[in-house]
Amino acid sequence: MRVFMGGVIVALATIANLAPAVADEEVNVYSARQEVLILPLLDRFTERTGITVNIVSAKADALLARLQREGINSPADVFLTTDAGRLARAKEAGLLQPAQSVRLEELVPATYRDPEGYWFGISLRARPIIYAKDRVKPSELSTYADLTSPKWAGRICVRSSTSVYNQSMLAAMVVRQGVESAEHWARGLVANFARDPQGGDRDQIRAVAAGECDVALANTYYLAGLAKSKDKADRQAAEKVAIFWPDQDGHGVHVNVSGAGVAKFAPNQRNAVKLLEFLIGEEAQGIYASVVNEYPVVTGAPVADIVASWGTFKADDLNLATLGTYNGAAVRVADRSGWR
Repeated sequence: MRVFMGGVIVALATIANLAPAVADEEVNVYSARQEVLILPLLDRFTERTGITVNIVSAKADALLARLQREGINSPADVFLTTDAGRLARAKEAGLLQPAQSVRLEELVPATYRDPEGYWFGISLRARPIIYAKDRVKPSELSTYADLTSPKWAGRICVRSSTSVYNQSMLAAMVVRQGVESAEHWARGLVANFARDPQGGDRDQIRAVAAGECDVALANTYYLAGLAKSKDKADRQAAEKVAIFWPDQDGHGVHVNVSGAGVAKFAPNQRNAVKLLEFLIGEEAQGIYASVVNEYPVVTGAPVADIVASWGTFKADDLNLATLGTYNGAAVRVADRSGWR
C-alpha cells in the first residue's frame, strides 16, 4: 500500500509482511532512491526478518531538509541516498549517528565508507567515458585529462554541473590534483562541449547515439537501463555506444556509491543497523546487481551479465568520504569554468 503525503511517497509494507513481526518491529527509511529499485531489497528484508519497512521517498535535498526540520522528533531510522557527497553532507549537518557494527566494518572496504561509521556504501557506480562505436576508436581515448584536447572540440556531451555526480567527480580531481588543475580541466572540457548541458546521463548517451556528440561522461548503470529498456529506440541507442575505462595507468576510473547511514535520532536504531547489514549481505548485493545494474561494494559479490560484459577496470581508490568535504570547492571550480 502506498500513501501520498505532501508530495512525498510513503510506501508501507503489506499486511502479509507484517504477520511475523511484533507491533514495534519496524524501521523507517528516508530514501532518495527510485522506489522501483529499492523496494525489492526492502521487501526481502521484511521476509527475512519480520521487520516492517516504512519508506518516505523524495529527492535527497528535500529529505535532508526534512530531517533538519524534524530534529529530535524525526521518525527516520535510515537515510539512504545516491552519492557519497550527500552522505557526507548529512554527517556534517549532524543528521546521522555512527553505526556500531563489526559486520559493516569488515565487509565494506574503508574506501567506500565513512571512517567514523556515520555512513556505508551499499553499491558502487562508475563514471567512465561513453563513446560512439562508429565515430570513435578506442585507441583515440586514454584519460579524463585528454578530453580537454582540441581533437574533442564540439564532440563532448555531459550533464549540468549542478548534478552531484559531476560535483563529486570534480571534488575528486580537487583532492587528487588541486584546485588550479581541476579548474584547468573543467575549462578545457567546457570548451569542447557539443551543446549546452541538458538532461540526465541517459540523455547524454542518447545524444552520442544520435550523433549530437561523439563522447559523454555517464554512470554505467544508465547504459544498462537503456540496453534493457522496453523502448526499442533506447535499446538501439545502447547498441551504438560502448564504454571506455579511462586512466587505467593512473588513478583509475572515478567511482561513487549509493549508501546509507543511521539517522541521528533513530527510534529504531537496532533495526536500522540490521537493515544496513542486510543491504551489504550476499543476497542483497545480488539483488542490486540484477535489478540496479550497479557494482557491489563487497568483494566477490556477483554482477549482472551486462555489467560483466563490459570487462574489469581499475577504480580510483580515493576515500569517498572526502568528496563531501570538497564539494564546495568543486562547485566553485565549475562556476568559474563556465560549466553551467
